[in-house]
Amino acid sequence: MTTMTTNGAVNSMAVESVAKMMFREPGESGAPGAPAMHDGAAPADPTPPTPSVPPRRAWSLKRALLLGGIALVVAAAALLGPHYYRSLMSYESTDDAFVEGHVIAMSPKVGGNVQRVLVDDNQPVKAGDLLVEIDPRDYQARVAQARAALDAAVARARAAEISVGLTDTTTGAAVDQANANVTLSRSGVETAQATLTMAQSRVHEARARAASAETEAARTKTDAGRYAELFRRELVSAQDNDNAAAAAKRATAGLDEARAGEQAALMALRQAQSQIAEAQAKVGESLGRLASANSAPQQVAVSRAQVEVLKGEVERARADLATAELNLSYTRIVAPEDARVTRKSVEVGSLVQPGQALFALVPTKFWVVANFKETQLRDMRPGQPAEIAVDAWGGRTYHGHVDSIQTGAGARFSLLPPENATGNYVKVVQRVPVKIVFDEAPDATHPLGPGMSVVPSVKVR
Repeated sequence: MTTMTTNGAVNSMAVESVAKMMFREPGESGAPGAPAMHDGAAPADPTPPTPSVPPRRAWSLKRALLLGGIALVVAAAALLGPHYYRSLMSYESTDDAFVEGHVIAMSPKVGGNVQRVLVDDNQPVKAGDLLVEIDPRDYQARVAQARAALDAAVARARAAEISVGLTDTTTGAAVDQANANVTLSRSGVETAQATLTMAQSRVHEARARAASAETEAARTKTDAGRYAELFRRELVSAQDNDNAAAAAKRATAGLDEARAGEQAALMALRQAQSQIAEAQAKVGESLGRLASANSAPQQVAVSRAQVEVLKGEVERARADLATAELNLSYTRIVAPEDARVTRKSVEVGSLVQPGQALFALVPTKFWVVANFKETQLRDMRPGQPAEIAVDAWGGRTYHGHVDSIQTGAGARFSLLPPENATGNYVKVVQRVPVKIVFDEAPDATHPLGPGMSVVPSVKVR
């Protein structure tokens, strides 16, 4: 403060000396208003003019006013200079700063002809607003096709599940029935075996009776022949002869009956043998049915696996339907957030493809990237307040604060970073990007946009 006061006094004395030299009264030596007198030269006008105001008084008034103004300026500089100096040293400022913001490139996810365009350049939009609509008819047809395929897959899966349930329910009953049939068939074989044994015994009995009858017939026949010879010789009576002949006839009839019984027994034996074969065949058939019934659980397992395959087809059909519905929703391009439309290049009837740029959206959230010299960052910290003057709006000032400081100079992240390991190195002060965010949103009458020039001043002390 003492230094500033001394400097002010010196400056005041210097200004006063200059003023005295410039505004001396006429007639004084070296005064600017005195006429120049040279040796041997005559005055241009020997008759002196008659002044209307005394010269001495006029120049004294001017000098007093001038000296008062200079003294006032010097006093103001002496009083306000230190404060201005301290204020100036408390801020770091740069004009290498620009407004930044996200730029969302809007492009379709599906192709087709544009049916409606509902926005224009620089138009503000809200989140969820419909911006562009692509002809949806092709995608509606694909949705209907996918839904029909899903219904068919669901029907096939349900039919397979019902079939598995019925098979599972009837499997136990089929196994029980097959076991019963096997038992019944085996009992039939046993019955037929008993019948065969009985038939065989009857055949033996019939053969024995036939042999006995044959012997008896032969004997009675021989006796009848003897009696006939004796009767012819009249050695026996006619009655004895008749009795012998009748006995022979009865024996012959008994032989015929015995032989018929033998044939009947043989026929019964053959029938019993065929019954055994039939019963054994039924046993084999019953065993086959039992084996088939026992394999039913494996068939049920196979059917269940087929059901799982059909369920997988149902899930695939559902996924196809979801994809078709998603593609249908992509025909409506909506705003992801509040923004302004820029660089619109789409019109009604245009054929667009996935990924083709239609327009850009600039959200309403902005920040400033200020490229400070690295020598200005000594006292700069995140959170420090800042004033942001926008060139586009005549230096209109916004309030903000330092959000973050980039780790590294901007040149290091350029496409071709500098290579300093050379023999002709020249040190250049680098610039480091500093992100400054606004404390309040810009008003609608003074909108901001990416790339606009600003001059931020950060209070570092």
